[in-house]
This record gives sequence, C-alpha cells and structure tokens, in this order.
Amino acid sequence: MSDLIIVESPTKIKTLKRYLSDDYEVIASRGHLRDLPKSKLGVDIDNGFEPHYINIKDKEAIIKDIKKKAKKCDHVYLAGDPDREGEAISWHLAQILGLDLNDKNRVTFKELTASGIEAGMKEPRQIDMNLVDAQQARRVLDRIVGYKLSPFLWRKIRRGLSAGRVQSVAVKMICDREEEIRRFQSAEYWSIDAKFLPKGAKKPFSAKLSSIDGVKPELGSKEETDKILARLDGAEFTVTNVKKSVHRKSPAAPFTTSTLQQEASKRLSFQARRTMKVAQELYEGVEIKDMGPVGLITYMRTDSQRVSDEARAQAYDFIKEKYGDDYIPKTPNKYKVKGNAQDGHEAIRPSHPELTPDMVKASGVTSDQYKLYKLIWERFIASQMSKCAMNTISVDIESNGCIFKASGFSVRFDGFTVLYEETRDDDGEPKNDLTAVNKDDRLTPKELAGNQHFTQPPPRYTEASLVKAFEETGIGRPSTYVPTITTILARNYVERDGRQLKPTSLGEVTNQLMSEHFQKIVDVKFTANMESDLDKVEGGEMAWTDTLKEFYGGFAEELEKAESAMEGKRVKVPDEQTDEVCEKCGKPMVIKIGRFGKFMACSGFPDCDNTKPIVHDTGGKCPYCGKKVLLKKSKKGKQYYGCEDNPNCRFMTWDVPLEDKCPKCGSTLFRKGGKNGKLVCHKEACGYEKDLSEANE
Repeated sequence: MSDLIIVESPTKIKTLKRYLSDDYEVIASRGHLRDLPKSKLGVDIDNGFEPHYINIKDKEAIIKDIKKKAKKCDHVYLAGDPDREGEAISWHLAQILGLDLNDKNRVTFKELTASGIEAGMKEPRQIDMNLVDAQQARRVLDRIVGYKLSPFLWRKIRRGLSAGRVQSVAVKMICDREEEIRRFQSAEYWSIDAKFLPKGAKKPFSAKLSSIDGVKPELGSKEETDKILARLDGAEFTVTNVKKSVHRKSPAAPFTTSTLQQEASKRLSFQARRTMKVAQELYEGVEIKDMGPVGLITYMRTDSQRVSDEARAQAYDFIKEKYGDDYIPKTPNKYKVKGNAQDGHEAIRPSHPELTPDMVKASGVTSDQYKLYKLIWERFIASQMSKCAMNTISVDIESNGCIFKASGFSVRFDGFTVLYEETRDDDGEPKNDLTAVNKDDRLTPKELAGNQHFTQPPPRYTEASLVKAFEETGIGRPSTYVPTITTILARNYVERDGRQLKPTSLGEVTNQLMSEHFQKIVDVKFTANMESDLDKVEGGEMAWTDTLKEFYGGFAEELEKAESAMEGKRVKVPDEQTDEVCEKCGKPMVIKIGRFGKFMACSGFPDCDNTKPIVHDTGGKCPYCGKKVLLKKSKKGKQYYGCEDNPNCRFMTWDVPLEDKCPKCGSTLFRKGGKNGKLVCHKEACGYEKDLSEANE
C-alpha cells in the first residue's frame, strides 16, 4: 500500500518522483475531470444558481484509472495547482472519489524543488471552499453570460458567435481605441533643436528650445519657426545655469504574470500564449544535466511581487560571489504592491538562483525555455541588487530671450544595470556628455534648425499593452489574460496586424450591438467590480451566490429589453472590398469572415457562389518549381508558407521567405527559428545555411 498524489499535469510526475520516496504514487488528472454540460445551461437559476456538474466525456478512462488506484492506496493527496482553478479541480476530485472534505488531503507546491515539495507535503490542509466558491462563481457567471447572450447574437448577427464577461470588454477596448484613431486629427508643430560643442569636448551635445521670453514655445508653422531662427541668427549663446545632482535608479520588481507577458513580448517577441506555455514547462520541470527533472521557476500565475527571505538570501550569495558586496543593497529592495494584488504566491522567480542561464542552456533545454528562463533569472537577480547611481547634469543656455535646455548623465555606480535593465517603450533622451560645460560659458551652435512634427494618434493595442490595460483597470486576473486574448482572436472579433491588435468588421458590429443593449457587460468599471467581488468570495467576505444574485437581476432585465428592441431585426456584417475580380462571373470579390476566419467570396452571391482562401504573395520563389511562395493559413488559423501551384507542387514550410538570395545557388533564402535563428536555402542539394548573428555582422 502507498499514498497517491494526484497532480494536474503529467509533466510534473517525473519532477515529483525525483524528490519523493517510493511510498508515493503520482498520477495526473490532466486538468478538469468535471464541468458544466455543453448541451445546456447546466445552472438552476431559480434554485440558488446550483450548478449541475457532469464527468467530461473524454476523461472517463482517466477517472476510471484514478478511482482504481485510489482504492488501493492508504491516503489520497490532491495536488492541483496553487490557485482557484487548482482548488476547484481538487474539490471535483474529492467529489468523484467520495473523499471527506474535512480531511487534510490538499497539498500545494509553490515551486517544484526539494524544499518546495517537502514543505507542501508537510502541511496538508482541508480544501479551501472559499477558493472553490470563487472559481464556481466565475464559471457560473461566464456560463450564464455565454449561454444567454450567444443565442441572441446568433439570431441578430450570425450563428457561431459568442459573448463573455471579460472578452466582450476586451473587444470594446480594442474597438474604442480604433475609433479614437479614426477620429484623430493630426496637428502640425515645430521644435527648434541645437547642437553645441563646448571647448575641449570631442562630441557636440543636443539641446531643445524650452522657452521664448519666459513662455513655453508653441510653434505651429514654418513661418513662426523661421522668425525665431532669424532672431537667433548670429546671436551669442551663454550658459546661465548648470545643475548637478546624483540620481539613484531602482531596479524593476521581479515579474508578475502581467509584467512577464509584457516584457517577453517587448524583448523576445513572444505572444502571451507562448510565454505562458514556456513558463508552465519551466515550473513543472525540465531535464537539467546531473540533476534530472528540475522545476526551474516558481508558480507563474501571480500578481504578487513578494520574495521569500530564503530566495533573497540565495540571490545575495550569488551577487556577492559574482559582483561583490557593493552590489548588495544595505536594506532589501521594496516594491509597491497594487491594491487588488493577491499575495498568495511569491513573484515569478528562479527556484534555484544558483542555476545560471548558461548552466541551464548547457543542459539542452529548448531555445524558448532558455530565453524565458534567462529573462526571469536576470530580472529576479537584478531586483535584489543595489541601485544604479548616476551623476546628472542639466544646463540652461540663453540667447536673445530664448532658453535652450540640455540634460545628460554619467554612470557613477552601475549597480543592477550591470546585469539587466527593463525595456523602455521610448528611446529616451539623447545621451549628452555635459562634463565640459560650465556656467557663463559662451557657446556657438554647430547646428541650429527648426524641425517639423505632427501629433500622432494613440497606438493600437499590442498583446503586451492590452495585458497592461487589463491589470491597470482590474478586469481579469493573471489566469484569464491569455484565455481572453486567445478567445477574441479565435472568434475573429480581433485580428493581428503585425504585433498590433485591430478589430474586424465582425468585432465592430458585435461590439456596437453589445454597447447599445448590454452596457454593463461591456463596461470596464462594472467588470472590474465583479472581479473585486470574486476576490471577496475568495477571502470569505461574500457568499458566491450573492455575487450571482447581484449580477443576474440587471442582466436578465437588459436581455429582455434587447430582445424586445431587436425583435424582427438583424445586423449585417459589412464586407471588405477588394480589387480582385471573380474569375467565374466578373463581379468584384469581397472579403467575408467565416467560422475559420477571413476568405474571399464573390459579391454576386447567391447567383455566384465562388469562394477562395486569402493568400499573400511573399515575393519569394518556390525552391522546387520557381513559382510564387504564398503566405497561407491552416484550418486552425496557423500561418505557413507554400507554393502557389499546390497541390501540383508540394513545397510548404514554417520558415519565413526573405528578399535575400542564396549566395550558393541564387534561390530564395528563408529565416528559420526567429530573429536569432538561421538563414537557410531549401533548394534540393544546395544545403546553404548561416547563423543570423553572422549574417548581420
């Protein structure tokens, strides 16, 4: 007889077995085993919102195996992930196995290390019904919204659509931003910029016109700018003020789920889904040379920036050995905690700070695993290091009532920047060297020019900035960011334009209908308040059924009014016009949005039913037959590249075709493995390839 531990993911099994004795058997539920039925609402609204759970059909074999093994064991431990979802999975397992909810059979592992697993097994507890109820409340809320609203959208727009509490708000945010961009009217403005070369300096420094006769300049035309330039023509420039100070720059906090997704997007060009997939792998355990399977990071769904004393001490040990005592702060760095942050977990950090990225890389982890681990490791170690000290200088230069300002800095002590600096959204100010500038110096401009600018519209959301907006507005939680973005893309409400997210015509029509008839569902504040209520349920401050009661009354009323107002009406999704002509009837082709995304269709439908997929010419030539290489999409929406003569020519690849030609045979070159990958030639018998790092030198 042995004890049985049930985890969610089979990947964890090897990692756990490495640290546990043979007295334990470990199996995986592979996620949820029970859920609400797909064929009906599954919630008794009139009877306290009682959910009707059923076993998931394709999980019957797993359930049978778990029951069989549980019968043979002395004790069952429920080891779902340490969050609401994991608690709910554990509760469902207890229901399936008939376990006593008063028993202490729930264990959690905040990190899959020897100490983390030992700590978890030493402190089994009862299932936390507050966590379970918070998950149930979210699940039931989302089911009610989805199953009540979706049929309405089917009848009024088209079949197959869906609505959701958070996804509908996300679509509205993206649509609102698009509308801001459309309404934006660009305005012309001018700046006057100068370059001065102080006596004894090797490089000139940059300065900007800051005031004219004590007033901030507002130059709206070339004529106005030229007047000021004429006023300064041949004038003498004098340094009237030099201010020196020491600025101390603090390191960025260790990662939360949100900041990890944002930084991985900016620095690694990872989509949020890719980031979380790799983070899950690092948490659950990867093979490390001479160590076996090791959980490399702490739990990756968290909005806490807290770090344990043990982890901080381990970081200090590494910093002291690598950089010296000066790089350890006199008092531990503290980071501001957001008001709605849950402190159940630590920040995302390496489980073994002594395992450097190079050591992990040498163990043969995947490229993505190495890149993300390196990012997490460097961010954490840097967060525990001393501040960077900078000598800053700002100077005022006056001429004929016009004042120019310049600023610069030099590093006094590099501190944490020796290892890591957070990616900035802007390029920052020019790095001026002002050490040779003194008060009362007379300067002659090496360059003095007026520069034309135009105000820019707000940028479209990227995945990174949308996740940041989710966090700032309080809609969603770390576990919902990726599913929300994935859903609105899969439903074709939103599409990618490079790294930007923009609404489709379907998304805009659906959002307009939702905004007119379901204002609360798409209201950011209302959704944020709902998230706060779910947090109260988790904290035991509110009954989960009360949350549902507060929501449902207003929602049911809105739905009834919408049904009445829209009776007999239907909304058409506008087609996108194209320059292509239907080869069957000669009418223009239009772009429509179907179940699997966009496609081309004849505008003469139903008289002409010609349709075809949308393809984009990449400019590359097929290495097999010399015809065009087109960008295509699989049925699941994944992009790939293939010959236009398919199926006669079977060439296809995930590698990106480039304008560059193979120096060996002249065929199109392809980029394999991202920006840090290789240039490859797919011409048979050629074999040319070159690392991109070498190609860029």
